[in-house]
Formats: sequence, C-alpha cells, structure tokens
Amino acid sequence: MPKNRYHVYVIELSKRVYTENRRFREANPQFNGVLECLYVGMTSKTPAERFKQHKTGYINKKGHKLSATIVEKHGLYLRGSLYNHILPLATRAEALQMEEKLALELRRKRYAVWFN
Repeated sequence: MPKNRYHVYVIELSKRVYTENRRFREANPQFNGVLECLYVGMTSKTPAERFKQHKTGYINKKGHKLSATIVEKHGLYLRGSLYNHILPLATRAEALQMEEKLALELRRKRYAVWFN
C-alpha cells in the first residue's frame, strides 16, 4: 500500500487579482465579487510549506520556478476550512484529480478560482 503523501490546499488571494489579471477574470465569469478569490493546488509537502514556497518564488535545483506567480503576487493565507476535510492522497494523479474537483466545486459556489 503506498504511503499517503499528497495534499490539496486552498489559498485566499487578494481581490485585486480579479481586476489585474485578465486570464483569472476570463476563467471566472460566474464571479460576482461577493465571495473570495482562491487558488487551489496540490503538493507532496505540507500546505504551509508549499504556501511559503509560493510566496518566496521557489526555484528548484534544476532552476525551474515552482511557485505560481498568481500566489506569489496575490496570495494572502491558507484557507484550511475549505480543504481540511480532504485526507492526504496516495498518488500524484489522485491529488491532481482532487485539485480539479475541489476547484470546480468552489467555482460552482461562486468563488473565483485559479488552479493548474
């Protein structure tokens, strides 16, 4: 049995992202400005470690930037209440699937959401 090691997480973004980022705005036509702007991601680290990487513009040993610019610029804090109910997942594929499922569920609730 594989070790559970992937986490899905949610970061609240400044609402400025909606006015400053055309791609974000186009991805969220359902947004009415009432709820928050969010980023949904998945990681093999803890959500807190991953958030720190996003905010510092993390670059890996191969020189690849692994932080989302949208979070680096607009990320405020983790929104545990929106993801704490999701248990760690065994595989990267499962985590990617859960990331998309959660992001689309939050969009249906009229949040503005960015995910990869």
